[in-house]
Amino acid sequence: MLDLNGKSILITGGTGSLGKHLTKNILSKFPNVKRLVILSRDEQKQFEMAQEYPHSKYPAIRYFIGDVRDADRLKKAFKDIDFVIHAAAMKHVPIAEYNPMECVKTNVLGAENVINAAMETGVKHVVALSTDKAAAPINLYGATKLCSDKLFVAANNIKGKLDIKFSVVRYGNVMGSNGSVIPFFMKKRKEGVLPITDPTMTRFNISLQGGVDMVLHALETAWGGEIFVPKIPSYKITDVATAIAPDCKQEVIGIRPGEKVHEEMITSSDSFTTYDLGKYYAILPQSTNFSLKDYVNHFNAKLVPQGFQYNSGENKEWVNVEEMRSLIREHVDPDFSI
Repeated sequence: MLDLNGKSILITGGTGSLGKHLTKNILSKFPNVKRLVILSRDEQKQFEMAQEYPHSKYPAIRYFIGDVRDADRLKKAFKDIDFVIHAAAMKHVPIAEYNPMECVKTNVLGAENVINAAMETGVKHVVALSTDKAAAPINLYGATKLCSDKLFVAANNIKGKLDIKFSVVRYGNVMGSNGSVIPFFMKKRKEGVLPITDPTMTRFNISLQGGVDMVLHALETAWGGEIFVPKIPSYKITDVATAIAPDCKQEVIGIRPGEKVHEEMITSSDSFTTYDLGKYYAILPQSTNFSLKDYVNHFNAKLVPQGFQYNSGENKEWVNVEEMRSLIREHVDPDFSI
């Protein structure tokens, strides 16, 4: 059973949607957490978050201005930290296409800086956040996150005798997160027209709480090197538009640069090392630094069939229009109405 009481945790990109929800969960579930460090480069977001979670009320919390591109700053921030949750990233697909090296600096070089800082400062476990766009990527953002995933998985091979684990959680679009489609559509519906990139487009769907639960699951159960993937439903982009604004015109504007019609989280090439753990899948490295037999027995893990793939267009579970409205009220806006 995971117990973070008495432990020190640092969240990179901690002022983002998931970072804030993680903060809420950690402070609620583990009231005696020793230290919770929020590291991000946006002073305004830190100022705003400090109003919600002030040090006077939550003495364990710390706010640390820093950028994952800055290796020296990370080493200072990671001192005496037990667990690092790496959520910092450049994530907007079109912006990454237009500013490729900026995306590489944050998502790839930043990941390497996190790994090196963690190994040099005695961190016990790093959980890195990935994305469905990292599976068979066609855009730069996805390619940088795939590279990041590979770096964190490989870090388990170069740690030597250090007592540290690196693992990854990969999931789909987070409901209501900054820059995501649901709040975008909710703003646009006032105009009477919702822009639809492609009427056949589908996406995986996970709540902020679902994302938090995955991170905590990885902290509790990872042996090192896993890429955890949740079993979650898909939605059609047209159903999201209908759920939010049934009277609005849906105007097809075409796919944006680097965008897919359907997203994948597990490719057929991954199937040879992907195990079904029940609630989650785990993509294991081709060569583990632990006994695969022991892992399979411990988690009652079952190897998926060869050629298995997990994509949003061929998913078995779907969110329909009415279910989407209920989820929006539950996870995004309790006052939402049509």
